[in-house]
Amino acid sequence: MVQGTVQVTHGGSSRWRRRSGEYPTLTAALAAAGDGDVLTVAPGTYRENLVLHHAVTLRGSEGGLGSVRIAPLDGVALTVRASAVVQDLYLEGQDRAAPALLVEDGCPELTDLRVSTHSAAGIEVRGPGARPLVRRCTVENPAGVGIAVLDGGGGVFEECEVVAAGQTGVSVRGGGRPRLERCRIHHATGAGIGVTGEGSGLEALGCEVYEVKGAGVQIAARATARLTDCAVHRTSADGVTLDTDAVLTLAGCDIHDIPENAVDLRSRSVLTLSRTTVRRFGRNGLSVWDPGTRVDAESCEIHDSTGDYPAVWISDGATVALDSCRVHDVPDALFVLDRGSRVDVVDSDLSQVRNTAVSVSDGATAQLDDCRIREAATGAWFRDHGSGGTLANCTIDAVQTGVIVTKGADPTLERCTVSSPAEAGYYVSAGGRGTFTACRVTGSSGFGFHVIDGCRTTLTRCHTERCARGGYEFAEDGPLAEECTSDESGPRLAAQSASGGGFAGAQAGIRTVTAAQSSVPRPAQASAPVPRPADRPEDGAAGAARGSGEVLGQLDALVGLDSVKREVRALTDMIEVGRRRQQAGLKAASVRRHLVFTGSPGTGKTTVARLYGEILASLGVLERGHLVEVSRVDLVGEHIGSTAIRTQEAFERARGGVLFIDEAYALAPEDSGRDFGREAIDTLVKLMEDHRDAVVVIVAGYTAEMDRFLTVNPGVASRFSRTITFGDYGPGELLRIVEQQAEEHEYRLGEGTSEALLAYFTELPKGPAFGNGRTARQTFESMVERHAGRVAQLSEPSTDELTLLYPADLPTLPALPAPC
Repeated sequence: MVQGTVQVTHGGSSRWRRRSGEYPTLTAALAAAGDGDVLTVAPGTYRENLVLHHAVTLRGSEGGLGSVRIAPLDGVALTVRASAVVQDLYLEGQDRAAPALLVEDGCPELTDLRVSTHSAAGIEVRGPGARPLVRRCTVENPAGVGIAVLDGGGGVFEECEVVAAGQTGVSVRGGGRPRLERCRIHHATGAGIGVTGEGSGLEALGCEVYEVKGAGVQIAARATARLTDCAVHRTSADGVTLDTDAVLTLAGCDIHDIPENAVDLRSRSVLTLSRTTVRRFGRNGLSVWDPGTRVDAESCEIHDSTGDYPAVWISDGATVALDSCRVHDVPDALFVLDRGSRVDVVDSDLSQVRNTAVSVSDGATAQLDDCRIREAATGAWFRDHGSGGTLANCTIDAVQTGVIVTKGADPTLERCTVSSPAEAGYYVSAGGRGTFTACRVTGSSGFGFHVIDGCRTTLTRCHTERCARGGYEFAEDGPLAEECTSDESGPRLAAQSASGGGFAGAQAGIRTVTAAQSSVPRPAQASAPVPRPADRPEDGAAGAARGSGEVLGQLDALVGLDSVKREVRALTDMIEVGRRRQQAGLKAASVRRHLVFTGSPGTGKTTVARLYGEILASLGVLERGHLVEVSRVDLVGEHIGSTAIRTQEAFERARGGVLFIDEAYALAPEDSGRDFGREAIDTLVKLMEDHRDAVVVIVAGYTAEMDRFLTVNPGVASRFSRTITFGDYGPGELLRIVEQQAEEHEYRLGEGTSEALLAYFTELPKGPAFGNGRTARQTFESMVERHAGRVAQLSEPSTDELTLLYPADLPTLPALPAPC
């Protein structure tokens, strides 16, 4: 064939048909050809706009793909209106208002086409009669859409590739319903796949969407789609998004390496997942919003978050159901919040969670059945009023705290077991309620059930065993315990009568502590290692007003802390003299009362803060002098706007007293990104200025971290003019703390015990985990436990034997790490 000519091979049997021949243009050849004819195009570039009206075969010569170029200066390069066959052509378009290849009718077969264009669309299928079969075609269109299917069009695309698109890679709208098989869509600017509008739908099998500057898959406005064995990864926005009544099914899919939400649903959209993996995402793995929005997931896995956000976020009335799923290696697993929001989880695993596995707040509901939670800071946290749900037949293992219930939340827990918590198995405070039936705690390093603030919690047929600090600790009247038992393997606690603690009967291992007892600060002793939610209205209340002399005397009685005592006394003297000068009609020097406490844990910072509040109340500077202790978790919210509200609420609870922010530097992490902690700092600075005489704020933490904290906001350093450093306790001071503990609990140190303790504290490693006063208290508790094991073997021990602690009762020094 001569280059630039077209050979027509007659495919019919009628002798009236025009015979085969060569034609100088494609237009002339198509005018001569009829159904069944074969048009073989010689290599060359054809500046023609082709329209196929007949079921012909149009193919390039044997010169290979790219040797025949259809490249008109404007308009559509190739329009197909029949069930034609088109093979081995290179199509180019330059008209940004028209596609390069347009299929308007018929069921044509388009094979091995290369569409490289700057058009509105590379390939466009338009109209209800258009049903092409497109195989092994490549589309490159940096100016517009890669493949568009619209106005009722359909068809099947097999092994096709969109290598570049200036807009959506594959766009379906206006009732289009294509099927994609083993296709690749990448380097699109917009969505990789977009399906929009009622009646529009898409089915994809074995496809891959990646390197997209936008969302990977976007379904919206009542459209539907199903993706099977597909992969979506390396997008710049969300991996998959659904909006406004969209419906999507993902089966056997893999969504990974997404910088934002892996899957985001809103406005009554419905997502069904099965055998799907979501991994390496920067925000939420599943982000589910709005009433009527729903996710049903079965046999799915969500893991390896690269950000600081919950893996599954459910809010504003949305619903999520997880069945036989795994969520692991994430900051938080499930966050469900807002009234009407709900999560139902069955036979699923939540593990290796840095913070909270299940968080329920703002009136939301969580239902977990036969689930397993392990290696988390908190297993489940029901945070506030109206929040609740049920945990049934669940196990929670290797966590800091098993279940926390606060601020009026009222969940139901049935037949749940918490194993080996580092703190409490179940912790209820600040007006939390909860009903616990046949629940167990084993191997707790703290309490089994710890209920404070007079919370009206109900425990029925619960059991604890091997709890280091005791099975049950009820700080005030309020809880009701019926048929609860404990093996008493921890420190033995005195049983109380029903009249004293609200119990249906005296139970071994259960004790109540009156509010007065629980509020008395112990010298150099840290508070119990359980979470302290910020909403305790009298958290460390000063009780009956005492004179400043009496409180300063208690400060002086604390072990060590000489420099701290001097600083507090100097500050107190300045305030007292200023008050007297004012009474005498003289000007008083302005004294900033807000303080920074720096030092290691267990050095008495909380105790001194509580006494400082009492001192200011006795001098008339503060109205009440009570202490409200908070940390980052109490101030920083999970969504925009909630942080300022939480900070304001904490400040209001502290009005007339002291707001003590422990580990305040956590509000400004070095790599903060989109962190809401700085919002808490900004809100706090404004509140301190607006209500400078109502609340005293003390921020505390490690020395170096607090130095950095003071630089994060221009107003922070100016409002904290005095820093008090709490040094670590020396061996002699630790010995004195143990002696005080022994005296308080009616024990005595036997011959040689003081010397042995001094040697023990001298040799004890003082690494980052060293607890100072807390270490001294834990040492005393260990001695009491060893003493009990020794004396229990005696048939009739004497009073000395019951009270004397000897060197043999000391715990073994921890082993030093082996040298590298």
